[in-house]
Amino acid sequence: MSYPDNIDVFSEKLNKKPTGGNYVIEERVTISAGVYNGPLQHDNINNQTVQVYTGSMLTGIQLTNWTLSVPSDAPWRRVIKIFSAAPEVYITYETPGDTVEADDINVLQSAVTTTQTEIERYKSNGLIDGGSFTRGV
Repeated sequence: MSYPDNIDVFSEKLNKKPTGGNYVIEERVTISAGVYNGPLQHDNINNQTVQVYTGSMLTGIQLTNWTLSVPSDAPWRRVIKIFSAAPEVYITYETPGDTVEADDINVLQSAVTTTQTEIERYKSNGLIDGGSFTRGV
C-alpha cells in the first residue's frame, strides 16, 4: 500500500562510478513464515557476488538455500527468494550502479501526485492555521 495508507519508501539509486568500480551493497531483509521473496534494491548485480548471511558484514551462518531470478521484462533487475528460519538475513552483492527506468520515474510521479491530492483534500476539509493543521468544525 502506498500513501496515504503508508509512507512511500524509495531506494537511493547509485550512479555508475567514473572509475568503473563496483559498489558493495548489504541489504537487511525480514523473513516471514520462513521465506523472503522480493527484488534486490539495486540493478546490474554481479550474480557471482551474491551472498546471504544471518549476520551483518558476512557474519553468522552463511545461507545457501536461496534462488536468484531475472525478470524477462527487466533483465537488469534481480529477484531473490530466501528460505530461512532466521528472523532477518543480510544479502551482500556488488553492482556497478543502477539503471533508472520509466517505472522509477512513474512511481515518483504517482507519489507526488497522491501527496498533492491529499494536501488539497485536507485544505478543503480542514483549516490551515499558520503552518499547523487543525480541523474545522
